[in-house]
Amino acid sequence: MGLPDLDLLLDAEHLRLIDELGAIAGIDQATAALTRLRHDGVPPEVAATVLTQARLRTRAVAKFGGFAARMLFTEDGLQQATRLGIAARHAERYRSAGLARIADLGCGVGGDAMAFAGLGLAVRAVERDPVTAAIAAYNLAPFPEATVEVGDAEGADLAGIDGVWLDPARRDGATRLRDPADWSPSLGFAFGLAERLPTGVKLGPGIDRALIPDGVEAQWVSDAGEVVELAVWSGPLARPGVGRAALVVGPDGAHELIARADTEDVPAGELGEYLVEPDGAVIRARLIGDLARSLGARMLHRTIAYLSCDAAPATPFGAAFRVVDVLPLDAKAVRRALAARGVGVLEIKKRGVDVDPEAFRRQVLPRAAGTATATLILTRLGERRRAILAERI
Repeated sequence: MGLPDLDLLLDAEHLRLIDELGAIAGIDQATAALTRLRHDGVPPEVAATVLTQARLRTRAVAKFGGFAARMLFTEDGLQQATRLGIAARHAERYRSAGLARIADLGCGVGGDAMAFAGLGLAVRAVERDPVTAAIAAYNLAPFPEATVEVGDAEGADLAGIDGVWLDPARRDGATRLRDPADWSPSLGFAFGLAERLPTGVKLGPGIDRALIPDGVEAQWVSDAGEVVELAVWSGPLARPGVGRAALVVGPDGAHELIARADTEDVPAGELGEYLVEPDGAVIRARLIGDLARSLGARMLHRTIAYLSCDAAPATPFGAAFRVVDVLPLDAKAVRRALAARGVGVLEIKKRGVDVDPEAFRRQVLPRAAGTATATLILTRLGERRRAILAERI
């Protein structure tokens, strides 16, 4: 989006058109909306702009809920924005630490800044892209204690600031920036700042762990089964004695595993009646051993993140399955077993084996399959490749 597009977007009449369009969830709805706009005499460039925003708002509901209906977005800004529920947890850290004046450096469309301001914190949001900064200012307009500045995060004035939040941009357009020194702001700047001020840094969950400094809290966050971020906390934002954390947010609330450091895995053993797939946040935080010990479980293989136990596991930190059958990892054998059980809806998981799950599905499920559901876990038991037929519990 360029400045001319921004001028079109911020016109009061065009904002009204976006509100009137409402949710645009698919191609058919988009086509119908565009036809209606053209019929009403809306110029093509205006129609394209308002339709794009309506579609972005519809996608943004997954991150911002009902707040999305009054927000504006850029494509990149929405993609990088923190989910509002997670942003609220960030904000609560600052409030609980007694930090009242927060700098959000590289604020994007303002999602985290909204959460800070929503908890009554004063926010100075800084964004180097003028268009994105204008979008953030629009989104933060209901919060009088929030201000937005156009500027470079690394040159921002931090006078009077109690704490800092950074979400470094890790893309340049469509190109992913591999070198953390090229991020905006750079990772070196972010962690250097953390030595001077209480700082939270949002990173991708798959970052090279060697880049995480000593003496900080590294918290991997999973929301609705997806690992969405690694947050690195310093100073009073970091909890005493916590070096690694896995926060799992789901329908039944939030649950967390914490430890001083990576924990040691448990030994591998035999497959029992139940199998547990640890949540991705637990795996990323390297707390599989603690989860296994809490369940009385063992690893299926020393290098594969599946656990097994003999009693039905009850844990928010992973998906649990009851083992129905163990088969050779052979398409013909699996096809026969599925057909005998009338399976037509098949979830396939795999770890430790080089198999394309979708290609394997086509081999084992005939077109005239049954209606029963099952999970097929493709993995290794010792040195043997096996297909474990299971059901979720």
